[in-house]
Amino acid sequence: MIFMHEKIVELLSQTEDYISGQELSTQLGVSRQAVWKAINTLKSQGYVFDSITRKGYKLVAYPEHLNTYAVKSHLNTNLIGKNLTVLDSVTSTNDYLKILGANGCESGTLVASREQTKGKGRLGRVWQTKKDDGIAFSFLLRPDLAPNEITGITPLAGLAVCKAIRDYTGIDCKIKWPNDIITGHKKLVGILTELSAEFSAVEYTITGIGINVEHTQFPQEIAHKATSIFLETGKHIDRNEFLAVVIEYLERELLTNDLRLTEKALKEYTSLCATIGRNVSFFRNSQQLNGVAEKIDNNGELVVKLEDGTLHTVNSGEVTVQGIY
Repeated sequence: MIFMHEKIVELLSQTEDYISGQELSTQLGVSRQAVWKAINTLKSQGYVFDSITRKGYKLVAYPEHLNTYAVKSHLNTNLIGKNLTVLDSVTSTNDYLKILGANGCESGTLVASREQTKGKGRLGRVWQTKKDDGIAFSFLLRPDLAPNEITGITPLAGLAVCKAIRDYTGIDCKIKWPNDIITGHKKLVGILTELSAEFSAVEYTITGIGINVEHTQFPQEIAHKATSIFLETGKHIDRNEFLAVVIEYLERELLTNDLRLTEKALKEYTSLCATIGRNVSFFRNSQQLNGVAEKIDNNGELVVKLEDGTLHTVNSGEVTVQGIY
């Protein structure tokens, strides 16, 4: 039944004309009564149809919530998102995509969900939001690179998402190294890249992105350090159009730069990085080190000038930035 509903939406979304109930029933191999029931079910889910006797059905509007065909109707990419699915609910889009990746799904496959029940954050944290509050999605790439050559994916993804949000919403957001997008001192987006590799070759990478969109409040323990597009703008955005825009920015940054942090991309990333020039602290071998974030290097690593004047490169782990959560 779910397949029939999806197929009806797919068929009607591919034409601006009407399709008769008889033609739909013939293509789907079901009765016209079954088509009528499916149309009514889709109406209850937010799809809007026009129907005329002897002409059939025409899809007029998609639901406001995130859905596969509405995103596709706005999307214009060559790789990322060409194979795209929006789920109603999932534990984690990264974990879901790992299963598809292990089964050989094509490069550029993207999975989004209206809800994540066990979304992943950095350092094993769980990230959960109410249904339709946020946009959670993951995309898979199969680059012909060694594991040490994919360090540019996360910073390029951060650069792309930051630029997309700035252009689409007008929010003055910045990048908190290495993988958060912030506005002011509050988090708006989290990014997590994972990979599957054998010896010197990468089988696939999965980049998961969670964007706070419609949240009006957050749990007490994170309320001081989290925000959303709605809280920052007071406006409700078209989530399907917005996700398509973000995907297009991701493809542009990742493919134009060949998944590497090129000189041009690094310059842009640095100009939008809120971490640079701030006092930071991090742990190394159980010892807390303090200094000033000097720059981002070509590998996407943070170069910190310690209190004793020496330079230290940070490539992973938790970095505390003064003035930012």
